[in-house]
Amino acid sequence: MNLRQIEVFRAVMTTGSTTNAAKLLHVSQPGVSRLIRHLEIQLGVTLFERRNARLIATPEAHTLQAEVDKVYRGVQHVQNVATHLRFGDHATLRVLSSANTALQLVPGATARLLQRFSYSKVFFESLPTREIVQTLVAEEADVAISSAPLDHPVLDVREIGRWTLQCVVPKGHALLAKKFDLATALRQRLVIYSPEAPQSRIIDAWLEKFGIARQVAVEVRSGYAVCAMAASGAGVAFVDNLSARAHRSEDLALIKIPDAPQFAIYSVTNVNRPPSQLGQTFLELVASELESIS
Repeated sequence: MNLRQIEVFRAVMTTGSTTNAAKLLHVSQPGVSRLIRHLEIQLGVTLFERRNARLIATPEAHTLQAEVDKVYRGVQHVQNVATHLRFGDHATLRVLSSANTALQLVPGATARLLQRFSYSKVFFESLPTREIVQTLVAEEADVAISSAPLDHPVLDVREIGRWTLQCVVPKGHALLAKKFDLATALRQRLVIYSPEAPQSRIIDAWLEKFGIARQVAVEVRSGYAVCAMAASGAGVAFVDNLSARAHRSEDLALIKIPDAPQFAIYSVTNVNRPPSQLGQTFLELVASELESIS
C-alpha cells in the first residue's frame, strides 16, 4: 500500500461511504471507488461488502485499519515534532556552567526559558573548565556558560558580559568602618582560591605591588565557599560579584573595590553542533539576565 491508498482507505473507514470519503478528501467519488477496488485486487482480499449502495467493512478491513491507525499516529507525531522544532516545546537542552555562573545567572535564565517553553526540559551541570571543554567537544552538551576562557578548535567562544572582583568581609568587620583601602584589606588573613584561579593571580599581583606578605587563612575552590568562609569570620576575601550576590547571607558584607579588575563571561558551543532554537533563546536570556544582575 502506498500513502494515497492508506489515506483513501482510512477516509472510507472513518466516514462509512465512498461519497463521504470523497467529500472529506476533496476528490471525486468514482475515483475513491476505483482506488478501493484496486486496493482489494492488489491485496487479494475483500475489504468492503456492497449492500444496497452501502459499504460494510469486513473483518480484514478492521484488521487493516488498526495498522493504518498506527501509521497515522506516527505521522501525526512527526508533524508535532516538526512544529515543536520551531517553538522549542518538548525539546531538551543540555547546559554546562562554571561554578560562579551556576549560582544565579544560569538558574535565572533557565527559569525564564521554561516559562516561555513550558514543555521543554533542561539538563544542567556545573563542571570545572577542563571538563566543560571535554564534554562540549564530545558533543555531549549543547551550550556552556563559562567565567573562564576556553580554548579548542571546535569551540565557538563568545563574550556575553563581564564579572567584577569585590571584597567580602563579615558584618561588623573593621574594614567597613572607614573608606576602603586595598592595602589594609590585603594585610588581613585571607580566604583565597587555588593558585590557577584568576582571582589568585590578581591578589598575588596586588600583594607584590604593595610589598605585602600573603597571610592565608583558608584556601578553597569556589566563590560560594569563599563567601561562606568570609561570612563566618574565617578571613577577608576577594570574590567575583556573581558569587557574592548569590550568597545572600545576612552575615556577609560586600565592598566595591575602586577600579576593580573585570573578567569576561562567555557563551560556548560546538561549531559542529550549532545551538537549536531553544539553545539560542537560552543564550539570549543569559545575556539579558547578566545585564539585569550586574
